Amino acid sequence: MKRELFAIGFIAVGCRPDSGLIDPRVSFASTHYSNWSEPANLGPVINGPYNDQHPALSKDGLSLFFASTRPGVGATDIWVSHRDCLDCPWQEPENLGPPVNTEIVEAGPALSRDEHWLFFFSAHSGTVGSSDIWAAWRADVHDDFAWQTPVNLGPGVNTTGFEGGPGYFENEGGGGAQLFFNRNPAPVGNGGDIYVSTQAEDGTWGTAVPVAELNSAASDQRPSIASNGLEIFFFSDRPGSMSYDIWHATRPSVLARWDAPTNLGAPINTAVAEVHPFIYSHGGTQMLFFARNVATPPTVDLDLFVSTRTREKL
Repeated sequence: MKRELFAIGFIAVGCRPDSGLIDPRVSFASTHYSNWSEPANLGPVINGPYNDQHPALSKDGLSLFFASTRPGVGATDIWVSHRDCLDCPWQEPENLGPPVNTEIVEAGPALSRDEHWLFFFSAHSGTVGSSDIWAAWRADVHDDFAWQTPVNLGPGVNTTGFEGGPGYFENEGGGGAQLFFNRNPAPVGNGGDIYVSTQAEDGTWGTAVPVAELNSAASDQRPSIASNGLEIFFFSDRPGSMSYDIWHATRPSVLARWDAPTNLGAPINTAVAEVHPFIYSHGGTQMLFFARNVATPPTVDLDLFVSTRTREKL
């Protein structure tokens, strides 16, 4: 049976980040990165005696959205922390409040490329399954507390099963936005396989299809796509994992199938669970944010970590 590690209640000034895009004349295979750095805990301002998870950054890297079981509106809420530059410390997190957060569970935040939309999953009123993916819109992309009433993404994405872990990708060269997420059909519990839905011109989301080359008989979840569309990160307990590990796959173009996933290995993955990855690019640097269980299993205490690597010339 597929399973999921949630632990969500019921279970820069002077910095100009770019899109992270690779010159289209250069194949991804010719792009070389340094090794991932030793992951750093985001510290006591972000992490507390709660489960802090599902990180997502704004395009400028100055707003960190995440889910936490700390006291708020409901069992698990979406929070946001700000910083003044990419090297500045994170400030005290603030609860997004209603209408995004309710007395139930809201988690898995992800922003659209233009940052007008916030995607997340929840089981609040109007959900058709055990959890659905919802989206809230804001007019001012600089106001992290101006979200309007969330809307259910509808039958193309949501089913009577479980949908969670949304990851947004929009090809800047055209072709429509895509929403990657994990689904587990009813009546099985949380977890599942990775699916993708493509947005139509009228704004509706098409019928999601499984991304077969990424899925396994184990639990594959929370896909995060690099801004160039050529890399995807997710977590899984498939064979080759020490617990829940973070896995990675690449593709030669945004129209191609993904290559076989590989385990990121040390220092990202350890004998405890590493989950909920989010990939962020600026300039020649990539940052991988994720949650790690800092407690002794079977106790779960998730903290947010970050690791970096830099693009190198061959």
